[in-house]
Formats: sequence, structure tokens, C-alpha cells
Amino acid sequence: MMHNKWEDTPFKSPMARARGHGSSHSGVHHWIRQKITAAANIPLTLWAVWAALTLGAAGADHAYVVGFFMNPVNAIMMVLFLLSVFYHAALGLQVVIEDYVHHETVKMFSLVGMQLAIFMLTVASVFSVLKLAI
Repeated sequence: MMHNKWEDTPFKSPMARARGHGSSHSGVHHWIRQKITAAANIPLTLWAVWAALTLGAAGADHAYVVGFFMNPVNAIMMVLFLLSVFYHAALGLQVVIEDYVHHETVKMFSLVGMQLAIFMLTVASVFSVLKLAI
């Protein structure tokens, strides 16, 4: 039977059970990145809502959307929005997986799978905007 590292077994000292559960001094960087992306998401999301309302109010056929994103400011703002939102999502999902998945192998595969999925979605989204803009 496999035991988790924090469980009491006759072969582990209290220090062995505690090791790996303390501060590794990396959480502050993660927390700061989450706060920076959250702050960046406020104006970027307001811009994205404005863009969606603008496109929706105009009837937004394909030619209008292409024209909208051919404006460099709109294309850059959308790419920044996508990068910030996906990075913020990856940081948040990482915390959830690390906190609630207790089996180390499942945790590792979940983190890798989540990061690959976020990366693929980010690349596909940015490619779509660039295809419209160029």
C-alpha cells in the first residue's frame, strides 16, 4: 500500500513527513504574477468588452471584423488580452491542481496536461488574431 508523504508511518521521522511542505520561497513570485495579470486583465477586459460591443453593434460581417483587426492597436490589444488571460488562467489552475490533487503522479500529469492545453489554446488564439490582422 502506498502512503502519502504526510501520513504517519513507522518508517518516517517527523522531519521526513514535514519536508517538502514548508516555504520554498517560490510562492511569492507566483502570487505576484497572479496579481499583476489580474491587474492587467481589468483594462484589457474592458477593452475586449468594448470591442465585442463595437463589433456586435456594427453587424460584424467577416469583412468588418478583418478591418477591425487590421488596425494595429486593436490587434495588439487583443493579443495582449489573450496572453494575459491565458497566463492568469494557467497560474490559477496550477494552484487548484497543487492544492487539491494529492497523488503525486496524477498531480504531475495534470499540471503538464493543463500547461500544454493552455499553451495550445494561446497559440491558436493568437494565430487567429494575427491571421485576421495580416
